[in-house]
Amino acid sequence: MIIVIFYLLYSVIFGIVIFKFNHPQVSNDYKEQHKVERFYGKEESQDRAILLEEKTFAGYARVNLMENAQESIDVAYYAIHKGYITDLILGMILDAADRGVKVRILLDGFSHGLRFSLKDDQYALINHPNVELKFYEPLNVLKPWTWNNRFHDKLLIIDHKYAVIGGRNIGNRYFVQEGEKNPTNDRDVLIINTKPETAEGSVLKQMESYFDEVWNNPIVMPPYNKLSSRQQTKAKEANKQLKQKLDDLRNTDKKIFNNYYDWVSMSLPTKKITFIHNPIQRFNKEPWVWYDLTNLMKKTKNSLVIQSPYVIPTKPMLPYLNNLQIPADKITVLTNSLASTANVMAYSGHIKHINAMVTKNVNVYEYQGADSIHAKTFIFDDQVSAIGAFNMDSRSTFLNTESMVIIDSPEFTEKLKTEMNHYFKHSLKVARDQSYEENPDLKPGKVSWIKTYGVKGLSYITGLFQHLL
Repeated sequence: MIIVIFYLLYSVIFGIVIFKFNHPQVSNDYKEQHKVERFYGKEESQDRAILLEEKTFAGYARVNLMENAQESIDVAYYAIHKGYITDLILGMILDAADRGVKVRILLDGFSHGLRFSLKDDQYALINHPNVELKFYEPLNVLKPWTWNNRFHDKLLIIDHKYAVIGGRNIGNRYFVQEGEKNPTNDRDVLIINTKPETAEGSVLKQMESYFDEVWNNPIVMPPYNKLSSRQQTKAKEANKQLKQKLDDLRNTDKKIFNNYYDWVSMSLPTKKITFIHNPIQRFNKEPWVWYDLTNLMKKTKNSLVIQSPYVIPTKPMLPYLNNLQIPADKITVLTNSLASTANVMAYSGHIKHINAMVTKNVNVYEYQGADSIHAKTFIFDDQVSAIGAFNMDSRSTFLNTESMVIIDSPEFTEKLKTEMNHYFKHSLKVARDQSYEENPDLKPGKVSWIKTYGVKGLSYITGLFQHLL
């Protein structure tokens, strides 16, 4: 126990020291090559977009894309959780691999989830000749920096023609409507390259290049060089079980499979879609994504909408918000309430910043549903939107890998606003005293006393860390 406590303290102190004295600034080279004008298009792009808002359809879309894949599937996720959806997705991956589709799976080396009861499924993936599996910065207890260097992207790229990017990990809580513990609402965008023969003009080329860059990085490695005979036996049994589960689902839930979707006719036109991401390196990173987002904020004049599970703009992030032209009362933030949040640690840091926002006349709305909101979204002047994995905190800014797409499309943005309004209708506006403004149609969500006092206690700890950082 003493050793464990010592190690945890060592890891925390190590992280604070690295973070305190190393906040890289965005290089002049990056600034010169990545000006804000690149996010805007002058004519219709070859890339079209579909908003994947509703949970069930977001799952159906993934199944449809994988069952129709012909050449390649690239999968990149932060976390996989045990459950029905994971069995379905892994079964679809193996089914595609059996057809000859080349599959690459890239997962975070700490939060990947392929342990314990899913360990044999990991063996099944590794054992298939058409599947490659790698972990980003696998956890090493002797290397405390591996605790903080996390892969937070959520990407699915198929046949150089389709890509899904957003905030959803793989697990029931992201795709199943009812009956799940800690359900959450999230958001993806499906991008269609309508001219795959001219890849250079599509954002998919940027996304594929990024996937290759991460895949080939030295800190990304396969979990095993070779499976033992015992592991191979387990792999074959897991493969058999996953395929049996898939066959059972095809018989019992036929609506999931063999659907026809005319993705192009269902999609909306865009002027341009641009992929942005953080650099790939250990320790603190130049805040490329935050720099690009704040540059778009500085160009925004009339309205800025931000949705994030929590908002923790720590001191190193604030200089990038200097010289905003938009008045504070034209900025709207949609986030979780204490009632809805599924991440009490993050929320305990978030509450430290609510007062600063509302006293500056920023409109802060907190969702009151029994579930939580997990989407990460920005809307700039009702024209340009950003969707991806980036949370409004220092971890996403300086530590994690992160990626988003910037979509220049008034049509897509209008659709996005319509969907977000469903959450605003179940949200209350925060008043200057951090109570809620009166709303006769909506009451604050219920909060247990354990959660209330737990967050208060944690807020002192997170406040200390934010002060140190």
